[in-house]
Amino acid sequence: MLSPLFLLPRKSSWWLNKVDSWNGTLTRHKIDVAAIPENISDLPSAFCAVGQQYAGKKAATIWGCKSPSYYDCMTELATWFPQAKFIVIWRDPADVCRSIVRAAEKSPWFARPGMDLRALLGCRRMKKETDELVRRGVAVHELQYDDLVRDPTAALSAICSFIGVPYVERMASLEGADTSALYNGEHHSGVKSSNIVAKRDRPEVLSPELKSKVERYVAFWRKESGGSWPVAAFVSAGRKPASSLERTLDRMRHGMLRSFDLIVPFLYSFVPVAVWQKYRQMKSQYQRIAAKPSGTQVS
Repeated sequence: MLSPLFLLPRKSSWWLNKVDSWNGTLTRHKIDVAAIPENISDLPSAFCAVGQQYAGKKAATIWGCKSPSYYDCMTELATWFPQAKFIVIWRDPADVCRSIVRAAEKSPWFARPGMDLRALLGCRRMKKETDELVRRGVAVHELQYDDLVRDPTAALSAICSFIGVPYVERMASLEGADTSALYNGEHHSGVKSSNIVAKRDRPEVLSPELKSKVERYVAFWRKESGGSWPVAAFVSAGRKPASSLERTLDRMRHGMLRSFDLIVPFLYSFVPVAVWQKYRQMKSQYQRIAAKPSGTQVS
């Protein structure tokens, strides 16, 4: 996401400060910035330096990184790290959208316009990236989210076999897991619990329009793939696939949303940290004011 930071060669102290000011990732993961070599000026080397230091704190010999942001750049990561192995977790696109809608109730980031469309079309982009990795002969392990929460032991045993490490029984429990680096928020409540559990019965949060749209896209992708993808996704009987017009209009809107997503970190890379922090402070204050309930009206 912050690759524009490395467009110009700079000392490590410069990009370390900018990275931490973006979302506090170095602070949250307790990275010792003083131990990062000063002459790192490219993103893969920076990624390695931080990842290896974090792994070293836990006496780990294998290190990696998990982020939803990698859905559209896995092939680039494979180019940077040709020995890397990729684990791709698939989930019903409707459940992804449900998770976003619930998180948006308390998180302004998830409440941004177009988050549902980003997630929906992002599923297809991740499929494209995954297929390209497989075509290149990159090591890829795919699993279904529902299988992971339904039978953690089987899913995690398969992951361990893929990575080449022995399975340990306590891997199937979240008890004692280090979640200190995770943001607070309802969308992280599951991973901050003690057990890996299947999804709970909850009221439907998707609007009829969004639910229908997701099903139309799933129907189209099933038709496009000969019924092989998406694997775990519900489609109502007789649901027509998304039309060419709908897909074209959605691609145009999605392109504009993604352009904005890319412009923000690009601008951030050249804005002084002090200016950015002032902007974030003003934005947070505005969001708190907007979230306050309005006064009682007297009729």
